[in-house]
Amino acid sequence: MNRFGHLDTLPDVPFRFVAVDVETAGRTIDSICQIGLCGVGLDGRLYTFSVLVDPQGPFISFNTDLHGISAELVAGAPSFPQVWQDLAPVLNACPLVQHSTYDEKSITAACRRYGLRMVTSHWTDSVRIARRAWPELKGNGGHGLGNLKKLLDLEFQHHDAGEDARAAALVILHAERTLGKRLTHLRSSQQLSFDFGPDACQASARQEGQTSTGRSTA
Repeated sequence: MNRFGHLDTLPDVPFRFVAVDVETAGRTIDSICQIGLCGVGLDGRLYTFSVLVDPQGPFISFNTDLHGISAELVAGAPSFPQVWQDLAPVLNACPLVQHSTYDEKSITAACRRYGLRMVTSHWTDSVRIARRAWPELKGNGGHGLGNLKKLLDLEFQHHDAGEDARAAALVILHAERTLGKRLTHLRSSQQLSFDFGPDACQASARQEGQTSTGRSTA
């Protein structure tokens, strides 16, 4: 586990959806230096995973000051292709959530850079869902994670990929409660190789649980 208690292997449980966040090292969107995932189980428990990535390129001080990740910190970390071989089956088996479209664009650019197969799952932007759930925030702080953190009383460390992925998942869960219904496009996997019924997808590795408040229950 890292300093926030995130998993370092992916849980072997069925998910409704997986929230994704990335941090980048340099000026290019494909320079991923951290990937965070938060899988939401059928029982509402959260499973947060994060991994450092060697971007195989320079860091700029602005980005390091923002997320605290440096060339020294990722020394010895796997490259994106090495991480991708484990993450791609999970991401292609589940509906995905991101807060803004940056994460999808970054992962797509990194796949293109290394000649890897891109994600084919459906992406949901939790910013758009938040706008539906809390329209009063327009012009009143907006729907960024920082403002939603205050509104929803969320506890997370902004600009850590695992923490931000967990926050995006929580935004969706809070929005569903506010709207009074589950989002239908987050019910099922697009893949047929995971047989867990119509409301689930599965990743491969070990399990550790968190409640929908984001706190570890293990």
